[in-house]
Amino acid sequence: MALMITDECINCDVCEPECPNGAISQGDEIYVIDPKLCTECVGAYDTPQCVEVCPVDCIPHDPNHEESPDQLEAKYKSLHPDG
Repeated sequence: MALMITDECINCDVCEPECPNGAISQGDEIYVIDPKLCTECVGAYDTPQCVEVCPVDCIPHDPNHEESPDQLEAKYKSLHPDG
């Protein structure tokens, strides 16, 4: 699954620089996660870094974008072909 940011986001700016895939950006009102780029940090870290740094716990799994760990790993490798 990709992750998503809920409307509980306080725009604290800590999640965006933590994403190894550049999947997080400022939306119209809150930060958003591009599910095409989100790998839940599979391939880069043991845990999603945005979730680790979020002070308000507003980054759950996105039920509209379910992916297995193998699919997330393959996506990460396609986003980072040089290793």
